[in-house]
Amino acid sequence: MNRGFASDNCSGALPEVLEAIRAAARGHHPSYGEDDYSRRLAEAFRQLLGPDIATFLVYNGTGANLLGISAVTRPHHAVICAETAHLHVDECGAVEKFTGCKVLTVPTFNGKLEPGFIRNHLRGFGDPHRVQPRVISISQASELGTVYTPDEIKDICDLAHDHGMLVHVDGARVANAAAHLGLPPAAFTRDAGVDILSFGGTKNGMIFGEAVVFFNPSLAREVEYTRKQMTQLHSKSRFIAAQFLALLEDDLWLRAAGHANDMARLLAREAMQVPGVTITQEVQANEVFAIIPREIIEPLRRDCFFHVWDEDAGEVRWVCSFDTTEEDIFDFTALLRSLAG
Repeated sequence: MNRGFASDNCSGALPEVLEAIRAAARGHHPSYGEDDYSRRLAEAFRQLLGPDIATFLVYNGTGANLLGISAVTRPHHAVICAETAHLHVDECGAVEKFTGCKVLTVPTFNGKLEPGFIRNHLRGFGDPHRVQPRVISISQASELGTVYTPDEIKDICDLAHDHGMLVHVDGARVANAAAHLGLPPAAFTRDAGVDILSFGGTKNGMIFGEAVVFFNPSLAREVEYTRKQMTQLHSKSRFIAAQFLALLEDDLWLRAAGHANDMARLLAREAMQVPGVTITQEVQANEVFAIIPREIIEPLRRDCFFHVWDEDAGEVRWVCSFDTTEEDIFDFTALLRSLAG
């Protein structure tokens, strides 16, 4: 497969992550999170996100979102999210199936929820005929590559907490958000009032693995049982923990995400110089959304694969990764310019 811009899921793994796995493969270690790697990682997350947290490792992003939300909901509850949210569009109804909750979606202009639109769903509290709003879930960075500021997240958290609700953050690309903001992740999660965070690793150079962080450990009293039932408890948990330890050491996670962000900005700058190309969203994380002439989409995809975001509008999505190079960008935009010309 040619290198392309389909997804950061398509990239390989960071060399440091591969070496960490090789090291963890030596010898025998306790299973199910009782190993030294997992204990060290729990401390590393406490250093990064705060001392009073509970962290649980899972296989993938859908599992992370589902575990976090299921811990604090019952089937009569509702989860409010953007209409573009991954848990609504790309997780095959996992939240609805496994929690029984109703997902209520909110339209957005740039992928980010706004309190005014959220309020449209904040009704029916105490009415047994209606689902009870329980969780507001946001994606940081959003599905459109935009990033919430700490103040924007705080406003959503304040609104949620005023109504007895909780806030969950799908942080599959939390590293890209942190790199864009130039802030430690605690500044726009814990300090802003976030209750639950899915901390992504797979899209940022790991082979597999995510972490679910509860900023109030009392919310996670029974999560260890739920994780097992959801088949998200890895027997050889050290292989997830070792990857995260490598990623967090010396801020590798930030450097990898920052590089992906830089490549996305370069891609947008080069692409917008091509006649007929319009960048549709501000490029803040590692995704670029663009409208390009419909007739060149398939020829372009045959050489360098990417996904079509909106077929009617001719809008496409290009995603950069930790291993995207400037050469990749210039080769791709040269082909784009040739086909458009």
